[in-house]
Order: sequence, then C-alpha cells, then structure tokens
Amino acid sequence: MKELKEWIKSIVIAIILALIIRGFVMESFIVDGSSMLPTFTDNERVLVNKFVYRFREPRHGEIVVFPFPNEEDKILIKRVIGEPGDKVEIISEQLYLNDQLVDEGYILHDSAGKDFGPVWVPEGYVLLLGDNRNNSHDSRDPEVGFIDIDDIRGKTFMRYWPISKIRYFK
Repeated sequence: MKELKEWIKSIVIAIILALIIRGFVMESFIVDGSSMLPTFTDNERVLVNKFVYRFREPRHGEIVVFPFPNEEDKILIKRVIGEPGDKVEIISEQLYLNDQLVDEGYILHDSAGKDFGPVWVPEGYVLLLGDNRNNSHDSRDPEVGFIDIDDIRGKTFMRYWPISKIRYFK
C-alpha cells in the first residue's frame, strides 16, 4: 500500500511539472505546410521556447509560432522580418529592411515574393514572413497583417523530428 502511494505521488508530481513546463517554458509544435521551406518541411516537429519573450522582444531572423488571427487553434510558424519601427519592403524579389538590402540565404530559391510595401511596423508588433514567400500566408496578407508581440507563443529553438534532421536554431 505504501509503495502504491509513492507511485501515485510520483505520477502526480510528474504531471504537475509537465503542465508547468508546457505552459510556461517550452512546447512542441508540428509544422503544417510548406510556407517555411527549405528551413522546415511539412510534419516536422519543433520545440519552442515560451519563456524568452517574457524578458525581451522578438529579434530579426528568429523563427516564431503564433495563432492565426481570430483562430487560436490554427498555429503558424514564420520568421521575424520587421521589428517595431522598421521599414520593410520587397522590390524585385529583394528584401529591404530600413532601406538596406537583406541577404536572405534561408529563403527558398526564387521565392522572395512579389513587390510589397513599403510598410512601417507599428510599436508592439512584428512583421513575419515565411521562407517560401510564394507559398506563405504571412504579414503581407491583410488577413494576417502585423502580429501583436503578445500573441507570439514562442521562439523556435530546435527541430527534433525527424531524428535525421535534428537541429538547434540560434
């Protein structure tokens, strides 16, 4: 009987710790679709740091997850392109950030997207784009638009599935 109580106590503690970690520290997400090719492919699994943005805002180049506006169950994964106050535009498939050409070695070849902007990112928001710009539902779409920093669920820091493609992201 004493052993059973110890097992139950251990299981309850493990469940509580798991809920705390998932709620406040990190969470697993499944990549849905091809908007982040070649960085991520459909059905890959990533771990997201939910803690980091309690202390600072998202930075250029970071990959974040967030709910589709007005659809909490639909989670998107995109790259931070514009921070608050930034001027962002795409001209002839080239990204310009604050009038400076950005080297985007991470995007899918010939996928910089149609001309866009210029737009200025408002305070408290970020502009997010997929790496596969020709097939991405992102901040260029009025349905998505700028994303409130408070709506970002976290920063992607690791792909853990498939095992053959495990990778940490800065």
